[in-house]
Amino acid sequence: MTPGLLFFVVGPSGAGKDTLLDGARAALAPGGRFVFARRTITRAADAGGEAHDAVDPDTFERMARGGAFLIEWAAHGLRYGLPIGLLDEIAKGRHVVANGSRAVIAALAERLPDVVVIEITAPPEVLAARIAARGRESGDVVLARLARTTPPPPAGVTLVRVDNDRSPQEGIERLIAALQAQTARLRLVRLPLAAGARALAVLPRDSTVVAAADYLGPGRIDLAGRGRSVRAEVMVAEPGVVPADAVGLTAEVFDRLALPESTPVVLTRTPTPASRAALRRKIRGDTLDEAAYAQVVGDIVEGRYPDSEVAGFLVAADRSLDDAEVLALARVRARFPNALRFDEPIVADKHSMGGIPGSRITMILVPIVAAHGLAIPKTSSRAITSAAGTADAMETLARVDLDADDVRRVVAAARGCIAWNGRLGHSALDDVMNAITRPLGLDSNRWSVASILSKKLAAGATHVVIDLPYGPRARIESAAEATALARLFETVGAGLGLAVEAVPTDGSAPVGRGVGPALEACDVLRVLEGDAGDMLSDLREKALRFAGRILAWDPAIGSVEAGRRRAEALLASGAAREALERIVVAQGARREPIGPGRLTRTVLAERGGVVADIDGFAIAGIARVAGAPLDKGAGIDLVARLGDAVAAGDPLFVIHANAASDLDAAAALAARSCGYQLTEPGTVR
Repeated sequence: MTPGLLFFVVGPSGAGKDTLLDGARAALAPGGRFVFARRTITRAADAGGEAHDAVDPDTFERMARGGAFLIEWAAHGLRYGLPIGLLDEIAKGRHVVANGSRAVIAALAERLPDVVVIEITAPPEVLAARIAARGRESGDVVLARLARTTPPPPAGVTLVRVDNDRSPQEGIERLIAALQAQTARLRLVRLPLAAGARALAVLPRDSTVVAAADYLGPGRIDLAGRGRSVRAEVMVAEPGVVPADAVGLTAEVFDRLALPESTPVVLTRTPTPASRAALRRKIRGDTLDEAAYAQVVGDIVEGRYPDSEVAGFLVAADRSLDDAEVLALARVRARFPNALRFDEPIVADKHSMGGIPGSRITMILVPIVAAHGLAIPKTSSRAITSAAGTADAMETLARVDLDADDVRRVVAAARGCIAWNGRLGHSALDDVMNAITRPLGLDSNRWSVASILSKKLAAGATHVVIDLPYGPRARIESAAEATALARLFETVGAGLGLAVEAVPTDGSAPVGRGVGPALEACDVLRVLEGDAGDMLSDLREKALRFAGRILAWDPAIGSVEAGRRRAEALLASGAAREALERIVVAQGARREPIGPGRLTRTVLAERGGVVADIDGFAIAGIARVAGAPLDKGAGIDLVARLGDAVAAGDPLFVIHANAASDLDAAAALAARSCGYQLTEPGTVR
């Protein structure tokens, strides 16, 4: 027989707990499934209040020593006990409802594996009015009762709150509903399925606990048990896939809930989000304030909306976010991450809007700034649609999956880090949003301003430089658009208390030679070791330009020109190279750095001419077919650069791979479209 539950009902003075218990007892006790406990109290039988077993203090003490109580406690000069015989009722499958005290929840949880705490609550003004209406306490006593605090229930205890802020009958109905909902329990089953970011729960069509088909649709459900909960979409399986008394969870959701198989859980519908009116206003094109965005974003992070409504909201935001809304969003977003903090007057950071192959200036800039002595905890993403992200390139040299403590340790030891942001919890909202926006191809620059700056704030930055590459194939198309976006970055940054300098840059061609993690890291090392040559002059120049701007924030430097000179000196002296080595060692150096792929294929010019254009998307696509970024040695080494004159048969670029099939596929793609446009010498582009 499945044992019953113990419902331990608690609540502050004035919450109306006794009234609600009396009403629930009258409605549920006659059915036999619920047993309402009778307490033993050192109070006279005719003292009023609840019906109880009255004993004197000496008798109570003897009973306690003799093991008569499941749990006992003292309050208001009295002693209270629940009889040990309640365990027999639970063993018989009955659900016991007991009037209790929050002070003994932890002790009770140690004795029973499954305690449900029902907390009766009401707003402070309602509690005060009810206590005062009794006429038994003075104003000071009322205030003292309201000021009492108790520790939260321990982990593993299910807590259900019942609001009793309206009529007694409504409160009774809410309590009854809460008790009944908790008794409809499903066993957890881990399904041999993975669904990635999508949270899925599978109900059996022949469920003996719930009407499974009723939960199909765009809404979500909450599954809760032993103090833990998870939110998911519902799918219904034919009989035999999931046991009739169970709910199946995909691997990711099961691991997130972190409860053993067969643990009983309660299924409830996710409440309708309070922010829905605001979300719909935005979908209509209205302007929202910070409070409205806080509600909407909070409900999105909590999974209270189906993907279709989130997508509608994002499409609307993509079309119509004014400057004030971008700042409001950034402030709201900054509340969600677990923020890093550094005891430093200047904590520098850098971000690029991306879209340009190569351009791995972060791995040069961070060592320069660290060598100067400023703190620069750089957190970066992995590649999504490109051939490499900064974290991918850095991972060819060192560990990048740092947590917050690792970041603090590395910065303390080396003044800087180059870490993957995936373990730092800086993008809870982005994790939800990206799963929806990427398949839809939504990529709002104004939304990105709020996202980027809120994450910089969460990473502990005080001073941020933003690279805004623009060009026909860049994320930002024109210089005018980049200039306007720069102004927005700086305005929103100031609103967040950040010093932000955003710089439009030429994004018409790849920067550097390498495209792919190991090849880009090779470029970085050549620049840091003074072996850049003309082929890497663009990478060197861009890194120095941005490093100089960061160093200019140091009062001892004072200007961008002086910052540039300082950056050049640190690079020329080898101090920046040494700083990178300190960072690599502190993060955890690879025993053997990853180098370019051992298999190569050179793509040759079919005719002579001048390189007038290099299609970065095409180059990145070939590098990805070669295996990048998952194969960190795969990629492209650009030989001919923009403006170079080439003859027929001259090399344009070299494809690197570690698998022959990948190399052949990349070469075949390059044969169809190599990304290079050649013109006759003297032809105007």
